[in-house]
Amino acid sequence: MIKRLLIANRGEIAVRIIRACREMGIETVAVYSTADTDSLHTRLADRAVCVGPPPPAKSYLVKENLIMAALRTDCEAVHPGAGFLSENAGFAALVRDQGLIFIGPDPETIELLGDKIQARAAARKYGLPVTPGTGGVKARDAVEAVKAAGIGFPVIVKAAAGGGGKGMRVVRRAEDLAENVTIAGREAEANFADGAVFIERYLENPRHVELQILADGKGKVAVLGERDCTVQRNHQKLIEESPSPGITGQIRDAMTAGAVPLFRELGYKGAGTIEFLVEDETFYFMEVNARLQVEHPVSEFVSGTDIIRQQILACTEGRIEQAEGRVPLTGWSMECRINALTPGKVTRLEVPGGPGTRFDSFLYAGCTVPPHYDSMAAKLIVHDADRDRTLARMDRALGELVIEGIKTNAERQRWIINHPVFRRGVFGASWYENVEKEAENAR
Repeated sequence: MIKRLLIANRGEIAVRIIRACREMGIETVAVYSTADTDSLHTRLADRAVCVGPPPPAKSYLVKENLIMAALRTDCEAVHPGAGFLSENAGFAALVRDQGLIFIGPDPETIELLGDKIQARAAARKYGLPVTPGTGGVKARDAVEAVKAAGIGFPVIVKAAAGGGGKGMRVVRRAEDLAENVTIAGREAEANFADGAVFIERYLENPRHVELQILADGKGKVAVLGERDCTVQRNHQKLIEESPSPGITGQIRDAMTAGAVPLFRELGYKGAGTIEFLVEDETFYFMEVNARLQVEHPVSEFVSGTDIIRQQILACTEGRIEQAEGRVPLTGWSMECRINALTPGKVTRLEVPGGPGTRFDSFLYAGCTVPPHYDSMAAKLIVHDADRDRTLARMDRALGELVIEGIKTNAERQRWIINHPVFRRGVFGASWYENVEKEAENAR
């Protein structure tokens, strides 16, 4: 077992990793920008090192500063958390080159899966269905590429190295395609330093379902069930639950049967997520996130697994404690992302409690939420025997949550979970945005 680990991230995910490490007897070193001097993760870690000013490009994304912090504090490993450099093959390689352990897949695996065009090819190789689409395209060739692929309109243009809705454009007419390929390419270059884009058939209202994977790097692969992440706004997830209320056992079995050999043949190591779109009893491979996901707590609840503990064991000792294949699940779990709609000082915080209720956050009364980072300030996760009881528990927990001093989306989350359509579980990816537009028009 390693003795000390650096966490190359901030906020709630850093807090979560610190807690897992403390239970494992591993010391932690936090990094922080000057905007996060008093952040909870700096208080909980055994040591904390400042890595620069508030802008991420000058602090949390400066690879050399992070490596230097790890070396100066005698760390043996680096955990990248979620976001920032967690899927950056160059950072993983730099960690390895300095004789440190990267808590995640090998750089070569990250590089392969980080390119969506290559990842689609790998999925096909191992028998996973993908949405009809093209390889990399240029604006001048886009229309012909779509015709050659036999896709038809509407289509979606995607950044090959993208994520989070950036470098992504839905196009419904051939005459608009070249312009949107150009725009998507510019967005991709600006956000990912890679302007490559591809085109695939656009599914109007699919479900978004993903499998949580753990692997030891030696061929042992465990599947901790699926998560449904269909409720989104601008391609940003709002609510996640496990299991999914919208897929059959047959689809679940087929997803698992395709995912396991892919991760096994890749020699995948640590935690990862394989994402699918599901429409009309058909599922399509979308991408692999070669890292820890924000929504991992719902899988932890239903599987009884500490995913971060397993990540660390896989990457430092080459083992996971789960049996191979699909892990039995118990009950139902749901997560609401609590986003800060404004920066500012939290003047009052009352956290929900009770059975099966978990609040992952960096917030505390008196802390300041800076304007420089992702808006997610907390995750409220609940677990119970079935979906109806889980919904009742989430409604109760959201009603108990009090955050004053900043504006959050907590009330909107409570509105969503009590909407009749959400309650029935019969919705697709476009449902929430359509409901939101209807509400705006009514006002």
